[in-house]
Amino acid sequence: MKTNDNKSTRRHFLKQSGALAASAALTGILQPDWISPIQAADQTNDDEPIRTFTIDFNYNQNGSPATPGRWADADPKEHVKWYSDLGCNTITTFTIALNGYAWYKNGVVPEQPGLKYDFLTDIVQLAHQKKMKVMGYFCIGNNARWETELNDSCYKEGLQRIPFTKAYLDYLCASIGDSLKKTDMDGFMLDWFHNPGGGRSPLPPLQWLPCEQEMYQELMDEKFPGKEKMTTEIELTFRRKSIERVWQQIKTTAKQIKPNCFIWLSSYDIKSLEYEGTSLLKEIDYLQSEYVDIQGMQEAHKYIGTQTKLIFCTANAKDQDSFLKLVDDAMKHKIGTNDFARADANSIKPPIAHYLAKPIEHFKVKANEFNHVQAIDFHIAVLARAYNHLPLNYVSVNKKQ
Repeated sequence: MKTNDNKSTRRHFLKQSGALAASAALTGILQPDWISPIQAADQTNDDEPIRTFTIDFNYNQNGSPATPGRWADADPKEHVKWYSDLGCNTITTFTIALNGYAWYKNGVVPEQPGLKYDFLTDIVQLAHQKKMKVMGYFCIGNNARWETELNDSCYKEGLQRIPFTKAYLDYLCASIGDSLKKTDMDGFMLDWFHNPGGGRSPLPPLQWLPCEQEMYQELMDEKFPGKEKMTTEIELTFRRKSIERVWQQIKTTAKQIKPNCFIWLSSYDIKSLEYEGTSLLKEIDYLQSEYVDIQGMQEAHKYIGTQTKLIFCTANAKDQDSFLKLVDDAMKHKIGTNDFARADANSIKPPIAHYLAKPIEHFKVKANEFNHVQAIDFHIAVLARAYNHLPLNYVSVNKKQ
């Protein structure tokens, strides 16, 4: 199936976005027969911006952390069909979950208890048949299994509790290399890439656990001088050297195993003082920042390398109208897009046909009730149209109607 002309479709999308408040403009029917979503095999090429989505296995529907084995019966065929129908050219799914267990079999990291399918491996094989890429997900600052087994080497509070010790880096890089070999995924996302407590200023003081004192001698090439002699400047230098070591080991591991793999950084503050002076932002292949407007993305070019491609996290839009503008800006300026949703009880969301069968107005929530969890059906309904090069007012109709 041929796609619509991208430029005219984008103009139509923008026009409809501006008229969102007028619900009558959004209930039109384009054609009197069924238009099925454009398959990724027909629309994908290496120069296209990433159009992806993530069914989030890290959390339950109520937001609590998912226990090991949750959704272990997830069917790869159903998931690939869902992403393909959405119009994704890239699937982003899990390699190692926050609970510390893997989503593929026979790896160096234990698989999710009761894993029915070789989930990630099967996802890759099925996606490649449709000419879709697959990116695995690593949250490198949080791993419940690691923290339980090496409790004395981790912080006891905060979101990012894992110091980047040599032992942890060896574990992390072993799992990255192993997953690239065994699943043949095209690349991976690195999330929470910060030292404990890092990411946003002001950076809190480090606790200087015994393992961090060992790191100090390795990174600073001198003995640890004692907590009482620590200054903000010394800690910042240590943090930056730690980030650089992590990045170089991950990059070297991945590129030696699969030279053309893509490494994607998700960062909620690319201006973090921890990144300053490191090669991370200059060498990364993809950068997903928390910027939610085109001005922020233009500013991001000051920090990244010439090869780095940008990705909007559309989940960060402050409201539904902002989300529409964000999607339109991404299409206009050829910036990648990514969103995510907690899995429903059966490990997936409703079929994409559900989102195309009704106008997007149907999926809106009241402004005073807006949050990403409540608005996710609206996000999916819009992305199903944008990713499939369909006008915003598209509603599917079958021949019987």
